[in-house]
Order: sequence, then C-alpha cells, then structure tokens
Amino acid sequence: MHITARLRRAILWPFQGAGRPAAFLATGVLIQLAVMVVMALPWILFVPERLAAVLLAVLVPLAAVVSAGPLLTEAQRGRFRIRLDVDIPSPYGGPRPPLPEWLRSPAGRRQLGYHLLYGPLLALAAVFVLLMWATSAVAASIYVWIWLVPPEWRLGQAGYTPVAAYVTAAAVALLCAASSLTGALARLDTRTATVRLGPSREEQLARRVEDLAESRAGLVDVVDAERRRIERDLHDGAQQRLVSLAVNLGLARATLGDLSEDVRRVIDEAHREAKEAIEELNDLVRGLHPAVLEDRGLDAAISGIAARAPLPVGVTVNLPSRPSPAIEAVAYFIVSEALTNVVKHAEATRAEVTVECVGTTLVLVVSDDGVGGVGGAEPAGGTGLAGLAKRVASVDGRLSVDSPVGGPTVMTVELPCVP
Repeated sequence: MHITARLRRAILWPFQGAGRPAAFLATGVLIQLAVMVVMALPWILFVPERLAAVLLAVLVPLAAVVSAGPLLTEAQRGRFRIRLDVDIPSPYGGPRPPLPEWLRSPAGRRQLGYHLLYGPLLALAAVFVLLMWATSAVAASIYVWIWLVPPEWRLGQAGYTPVAAYVTAAAVALLCAASSLTGALARLDTRTATVRLGPSREEQLARRVEDLAESRAGLVDVVDAERRRIERDLHDGAQQRLVSLAVNLGLARATLGDLSEDVRRVIDEAHREAKEAIEELNDLVRGLHPAVLEDRGLDAAISGIAARAPLPVGVTVNLPSRPSPAIEAVAYFIVSEALTNVVKHAEATRAEVTVECVGTTLVLVVSDDGVGGVGGAEPAGGTGLAGLAKRVASVDGRLSVDSPVGGPTVMTVELPCVP
C-alpha cells in the first residue's frame, strides 16, 4: 500500500500545483482567441483588394476590440479571480465611466494596451506552454498507447523499446519544465495584469488619501458627538446635583438659626465651594461644547466669548448658512483659545474677530493691537497655537500668524466651509 502511494506521488509530482495555473492560461488563450477571431473576421469574409478594403479590414476589428475593452477587462478580472484567487481592483473609485471617458482616461489606455499587446503575447506564450504539456504527456505515455498500434509493427520494429525509454525520460523532464513554465507565466501574467488592468501607483495613493480623509472626517465627527454627549451628561447630571447641593446649603444657612458659629462657618465654606464648583463646571461645559453653539450657531457662540472677555472684542460673522458641526466646533475653539492668548500674552486693549465664507472656504481672522513679536504669537512659543494648528489640520484647514514686533497680531484660519 505504501509503495503504491509513493509510486503515485512520484508519477504525479510534475503535475502538483500546476493544475490551476494551466487552467488559468487556457482560459486566457480562449479570451485572446475570441479577440483574434474578431480581428480576423473581416479578412476572412472580405478578401481586401483595394486600400479602402484594407483599411476597413483593420479599423473595423480594432474598433470592435476597443468598444469591447471594458467587457474584456471584466472577463480578465474574472479569470484571475476564479482561477488564481487574485482580485485585481478597479482603477475607478466608483462605477465604470462611459466608453468615451474610459478611452480618454489613463486607466482605459492601460487596459487597451493589455488587450491589444500584452494579452496576445502572453496568450502566445501560453499556447507554447500548453503544447509543451500536450507533447510531453503524449511522449511520457508512449508505453501505454504503443500497444494500440498493430502487433506486426511492434514485431517489425525490434528496437522501439530502448527508444521508447529515452522518449519517456525526456518527456518526464519536459513535464517538469512545463510545470515550472506554467507557474512562471501565470505569475508574469498576474504582475502584468495588476499593473495594466488595476489602478496605478498614483491612483492607489490618491484613493488611499481619499479613504484616510474620509476616515479622519468620520473620526472628527465621532469625537465631536462624544464631546456633546459628555457636555449633556455634565449639564443634566453633575451640574444639577451641584446646584441642588448649593441651594440646600443656602437654605440650611438661612433657616437654621440656632447653629453654632463653627457649624455655620462650615456650612458657609461648603456653600462657597459648591458655587465655585458650579462655576468651574460651567467653564468646563463651555470648553467641551457650549449649548449655545449647537442651538444658535457660531455667531451667538462667538458673541458669548467676546462678552466674557476682559477687553473690548468686535465680532463680525457673515455666513450664508451654518457649517457642519465639526467645523463650527473647530472655529469656536480657535476663537476661544485665540482670545485667551490675547488676554494672557498680547497686552492688547482691543481685539477683532471676523468670520466669513469665501467660496467654499470659511475664513476666520482674529486680530489684536498688542505688542506682537516672535515670542507672543508663534506655534513654538508655548501659547497654545501648536494645539490650534493640530486642531485646524484635523479638518484639512490652514493656520497662519502675522505678528511683527510692536503689533498688530493677525491670526488667519481657513477651514472647509462644508454645510
């Protein structure tokens, strides 16, 4: 039993791993054969005798192959997917464009190059390999089919036995070579088709950039939604509890008149701490995502920041429609942080905030009449501008600062004005 299994493995060794590539090559030959039939059909039906007939016999089949280019591409992709489990992606991000646009596109020209040049050459090589398989298989089985010839021939050819042995040995070697060539040709066809039928390196990078931009935009939206949820939870939960605690402490201080001085002092301290905690929580909630931004938009939210600033701040907001929530949040936090920097570092007496939509860009300008200088308004200066630059970059925006010595300082931010 073991000897039979080993003998079977020894006989089938040249065929191991070559079945699917051989079927893959045969399918490619059939596809290219159909193309060749279309190309040769006018020459078969009409024997050209004049120049017009020659041009007709060349241009008509060429036009037919060009028109069928997208279908040939799909057929080739199906061949790679079914026979080799190789998925060649489409070079188009969406549906395939119409035939005129397909012909003008770089991807369409690459695919036509495969169908008209690389495909036929690879099919010709595949025919050679398949003929090698057929010839070597026939030669290797000479001891099987030789018995089908008449006995008189075998008796008359007394020396056929050693010749058949040599033929069998050569056929086995040819089978091994055919197996290696089949795999090599399948790999060559795969690499060629991946380059010619799939997206180019530039198209892959562009698609990767688009995917990353979409995923980043989705992440920004998720983070903004989570920030809103935290703001609602703090506003409706912890903040209300602190307010209730402050009210109860205030009532206890006002109604309980027979308390000792030490107890009253403790209640006063607790009441003051509760009010300070409420104020800090209000600041935290406004820093997360102010309710006025969601309810009334960017104009009201920035006006609220300006009203709380310790210096005069002029606000001008000219937006035809509300941007997306993520863009609104970024713009709000930029204004908030910028005005905080003005108060802390600029030694300014006045600031101006201007927000307007220019085309598809939201332009936000924050200026002040402070001292300016490199140390006052540079992303590397430790004033929070580095964080603002990262926040602006997260939505594909741009931030620039102009801060000469003596002022004024002007910070310009450009954000995509997405409704």
